[in-house]
Amino acid sequence: MENKKPPKAYQDAKFLNSPAARELRILSEYLEPKSRLRKNKVQDTIVFFGSARTLPQKEAQKKLDLLKTAGNTTEKELKLAQRDLDMSRYYEDAAELSRRLTKWAKERYTPHSRFIVTTGGGPGIMEAANKGAKLAGGKTIGFNISLPFEQEPNPYIDPSLNFEFHYFFMRKLWLVFTAKAFVIFPGGFGTLDEFMEVLTLVQTGKIKKELKIILYDRKFWDQVINIPKLVELGTISEKDLKLFRYCQTVDEMEQELIPHLIKVESKSRLLR
Repeated sequence: MENKKPPKAYQDAKFLNSPAARELRILSEYLEPKSRLRKNKVQDTIVFFGSARTLPQKEAQKKLDLLKTAGNTTEKELKLAQRDLDMSRYYEDAAELSRRLTKWAKERYTPHSRFIVTTGGGPGIMEAANKGAKLAGGKTIGFNISLPFEQEPNPYIDPSLNFEFHYFFMRKLWLVFTAKAFVIFPGGFGTLDEFMEVLTLVQTGKIKKELKIILYDRKFWDQVINIPKLVELGTISEKDLKLFRYCQTVDEMEQELIPHLIKVESKSRLLR
């Protein structure tokens, strides 16, 4: 009696999903995005970070209005809904900034292949940035991550540029690898993690390309992290404060970013 032919290792789903094949899964999360980005002729990106919990203004207003008309709403519920409405301005500002940057890049580079708005692919500020790029008619990328609470990719990502990652570190690699600027809106642990990792890579010279790193709304960030205190306590150098800057409005962001991107473009032409 003949033995049944076993599957080839690269077709064996049980093996590929086992601990023994972890290295293959990690490698695939490097090679597959690399192949697809190249196929889509993506040269470089502008990355938006920010909270996944930030609501669009209309949605936040509707939520507050419904609570005000309900008969059993608590004061705490009203306070939280008002907070969400106040925070929703960041969603609208992220969408508008992304729309402006994409419109500029799309008009400058035909077909649109440079300075493509990129996010972590989820809701909140990520959705806002992808939405703004889509409203401008440009390409937009989402590097989503599978989480226990099922973060779904938002509907504004280009289907051919919609990525799904298991490993955080591989997702971060691709968020950083093609980036020429980082725009960091108010956010929580994930946003802080991304901001600090990028800062560390630049501070230690692991990233050598010229990057623009901008925190949006100094008032928010000064309440959350006291970076100047790190200088005072001697844990970072005063020059490290120059690794990033703050902007307060969409206009200020646009004025800060576009000259930087033009400078990046001119340097890349010289290197060809």
